[in-house]
Amino acid sequence: MSPLAATLLCFGLYVLGYRFWGRRIGRRAFELDDARPTPAHTLKDGRDYLPTRRIVLFGHHYASIAGLAPMLGPAIAVIWGWVPAMIWVVVGTLLVGAVHDFSALCISIRAKGKSIGRIAEDIIGPRAKLLFHALIVFLIGLAMGVFVQVVAALFSVVFYPGTVTPTAALMLLAVGIGYLSYRRGVSLRVLVPIGAALMFFSIWLGGVLPAPDLSVTQWSYLLLGYAFIASVLPVWLLLQPRDFLNSILLYVALIGVFVSFVLHNPDFAAPAFNPDPVGAPPILPFVFIVIACGAVSGFHGLVSSGTTAKQLDKETDATFIGYGGMIGESILGLAAVLATTAGFASPDAWHNHFSSWENANGLAQKLDAFITGSANFLTALGIPTDIGKALMALVAVSFALTSLDSATRILRYNVEEIAETVRLPALGNRFVASVLAVGVIAFFALLEVNGVPAGTALWALFGTTNQIMAGLTLLTVTLYLYFRKKPFGFALAPMVFMIAVTISAMIYNLSHYAAEGSLLLLLVGGAILLLAIGLVIEGVLRVTVGREAAIEGIRKAFDDS
Repeated sequence: MSPLAATLLCFGLYVLGYRFWGRRIGRRAFELDDARPTPAHTLKDGRDYLPTRRIVLFGHHYASIAGLAPMLGPAIAVIWGWVPAMIWVVVGTLLVGAVHDFSALCISIRAKGKSIGRIAEDIIGPRAKLLFHALIVFLIGLAMGVFVQVVAALFSVVFYPGTVTPTAALMLLAVGIGYLSYRRGVSLRVLVPIGAALMFFSIWLGGVLPAPDLSVTQWSYLLLGYAFIASVLPVWLLLQPRDFLNSILLYVALIGVFVSFVLHNPDFAAPAFNPDPVGAPPILPFVFIVIACGAVSGFHGLVSSGTTAKQLDKETDATFIGYGGMIGESILGLAAVLATTAGFASPDAWHNHFSSWENANGLAQKLDAFITGSANFLTALGIPTDIGKALMALVAVSFALTSLDSATRILRYNVEEIAETVRLPALGNRFVASVLAVGVIAFFALLEVNGVPAGTALWALFGTTNQIMAGLTLLTVTLYLYFRKKPFGFALAPMVFMIAVTISAMIYNLSHYAAEGSLLLLLVGGAILLLAIGLVIEGVLRVTVGREAAIEGIRKAFDDS
């Protein structure tokens, strides 16, 4: 099959999945009803809870979930061939990832915008909340610590210093748009075109103006400072307009990549199947783990229940934003698959890059494969390769930053919830909680273990931890629907699959860490595995001996009970 035919088939599946699966879940399982007010209205505070137009909220949600991971995962998973990578990116999204994101959003709006950790307490019990919070703090801290490292490196003169100016301009434009829109009542129909034009002008300006010559460590401190500011400001002042502008950047970049891909009409440089690459772990279960956010991500459930649920204007918007937003991320993952399989000049060039797992698995190598492959497509539109690389590098930087600011805010919410649990209200102050959240991220970004940042040392655990979180979120959704006597099979099947896949992958990894003498990975990975097994046991106990407590907890916590 040609790359073009395969891509058209994928887009057909996206349309069918949204129309006949996403809408069916919203209608039958969650009974979405616009007559029921959302937490954005009932708890409106103008800072975290704020009713938002669905097109703006879609941009904010999409930009928050579409970080580096959907570009990085497929850029190594294609080492097993383009067929398994493409199938999981598309089918995995429609049956698992989009269901996960959408369901987390739906149960959160019914629970007054609570995070998935608090919801787990209501459904599964207090111990479940503690286990969830431990996983959440580790997952967000690890992922965002590495994102800080990657963006700081991209800002340096060694890689793409031309992205500094447009990134800074985007922040200033976002603040201006937020202020003029929410405080002065200027229409977004006026502000958005002007903001978008200035944003694209700043890309050109970035190639002209000299960038600050700062070290990676200095850039890291600046990025952490930005994360703190973004986490405490009202969502309307920075996060919403910034993410909306970022989403426009991604739309333009993706349209450009796919249009140029059609015009270029390349052949696959990668094999359809490559079951035994040099040094790679077994394709099953690791193709599901490596692709991660390109098909399903536990982090997305934190965004859905952490920020998006607090801004949803109408219940029926949840399908478009939750299910549709994950399809949008899958399209980015599909672009990454194409860029790293059909974007290479020849099969020899592909085999040279993917000659072994070790050769292709570094963060820089994966990101470079995506950026270079996409830039090669863009030449069909007459865009020079160096400009195409600069554009795609800016996309990578921008979406890493949107994940960073949203994730810091989510981590702040979880710190506030932990403070409430341990009865230390001082830690629940949003400024104090934000300092602690940034401190966790800084730990993984700056603290060195054996000469490398802690985030880099522990990055091997990200995929399994992220997917375990997704499986456990689906477990919470399944129990909620089960106790509410609603259809739950659509959540049960992917939950069982994800938990089985991730636990088996973690056990495989732990055996290798033990054989290699990687004590840090062995200890941390073992702790994560025990946390996951503990949550599964808590869920089973809730069904068998804790039914009455679960039903009572749901009755008190959920608006539809």
